[in-house]
Amino acid sequence: MKKSALSAAGPPQGASAPSGGGEVTQWPTVGAFIFDMDGTMIDSMPFHAKSWFEFTRRHGIEMEPAELLRRTTGRTGVECMHEVFGREMDIDEAMALISEKEAIYRELFTPVFAEVAGFRRFAGEAMTRGLKVGVGTAGDKHNIAFAFSHLKMRPSPDAVVGGDEGLPGKPEPAIFLEAARRMGVAAQECIVFEDAPFGIEAARRAGMRAVAVCTSHRPHDLAGPHVVAQVRDYDELIKHNFLESLYA
Repeated sequence: MKKSALSAAGPPQGASAPSGGGEVTQWPTVGAFIFDMDGTMIDSMPFHAKSWFEFTRRHGIEMEPAELLRRTTGRTGVECMHEVFGREMDIDEAMALISEKEAIYRELFTPVFAEVAGFRRFAGEAMTRGLKVGVGTAGDKHNIAFAFSHLKMRPSPDAVVGGDEGLPGKPEPAIFLEAARRMGVAAQECIVFEDAPFGIEAARRAGMRAVAVCTSHRPHDLAGPHVVAQVRDYDELIKHNFLESLYA
């Protein structure tokens, strides 16, 4: 695990940690975890990539794979369609295209659905310790329902904010801030778990700490003064007693 969970997350009574501006900030007690969904809760990013490639092929759009993923990762469905087609479109057209693309994704991922290793155990242990758990994703309600039908989390998260609720996508902080608001937890008391640079940046803009889950990007792509740990999966956090370190 990159960075010590204990030294990075800090004691619950407020350890010193660098802020985005290089100043010293007193981190407060942790009250909630907010998880991104794709690539963070579920190991879905390769299948989102494949579905984008198939979708653009069907529509005769030529774009380099790296550029396609750069334009779409972390953005809401409507934002993605504007990026991919390079033009404005009305909401009905955008929603029809989103439905087509996401149906391809679910068809590809369903036979091999998998969580990011250790996610359910880690989230369950967090809730057992009294932490609130939220989800802040650019995914729409259909993909959220799809993920939760397979994850079968018990208990369910305290708040779920999706990308089809009219909020701007990442790197804007609105999705994470809304998740915190619904849970009744101050932004500075939240730790965001993210696999993408836009999500890591959204956490910084929200005034939240972050754990980088390096399923789809390299650690140096997910760095920042607010990033308290960089891990491959939740088994690594469990192994290194991340939850226990919050109360040390």
